Order: sequence, then structure tokens, then C-alpha cells
Amino acid sequence: MLDHVSIGVRDAGASKRFYDAALEPLGYSCLSQSPGSLGYGAQTVQLWVNDAERPVPAEAESGLHFCFSASTRASVDAFHAAALHEGGKDDGAPGLRAAYGDNYYAAFVIDPDGYRLEAFCGRPE
Repeated sequence: MLDHVSIGVRDAGASKRFYDAALEPLGYSCLSQSPGSLGYGAQTVQLWVNDAERPVPAEAESGLHFCFSASTRASVDAFHAAALHEGGKDDGAPGLRAAYGDNYYAAFVIDPDGYRLEAFCGRPE
């Protein structure tokens, strides 16, 4: 349904370190980079991270979050660990979320700009 999503950040350079580390275990990398703009994906850019004069303020109660597909539970674990190592905040440790389904394995973090991110694997292990 969606071709891509764009988010505004205070400092794309600082965001690059975070997103490079957090998304690498999921098989995503920075495919496009220019001053103030980063494009992430596996084969095509699906997430743009751009400098913005007035990024949308993060609101924990808004329900807004971005969920990334993971091929294995181990990659969900690695996403979470890398995100925390690069300045993210824990918003839900890796684990099964039985309320969402028998094989719903996910982890949640908050990026340095306050965006809520999830990595999800629906495969049994």
C-alpha cells in the first residue's frame, strides 16, 4: 500500500549512526545519502530520514509507530540491542506478544528524536 515514509529529524548525521546500526540486523541499509537526507531500504528506499526545521514532536500516547519486518527472532533481538547501543530508549524488550498472535515476536525502541520503532518477526522458531 505504501511506497515510502518520510520522517523529519533534528540532525540527519546523528540519525544515520542510529538507523545504520538498528536497521542493519534487519537487512536494511542506507541506499541514498545527500546533505540532510538519508534513504533506507533493502532494494529500494522505503524510509526517508530528513533534516527538518520543525520535526513533528514525538508523542508517546499518539499510537504512531513504524514497524520493520524481520526475517528471524534473532534479528529482532539484534535490532533492539543495536538501537539501545546507539542512543535509543527501550520501549519493550524482545519477546513474544501473545495478545497479537501465537508467533508475534517483536521489540520496541524509541529513536533519539522520539519516534517509536518496532521490529517484528511472525515466524515460529
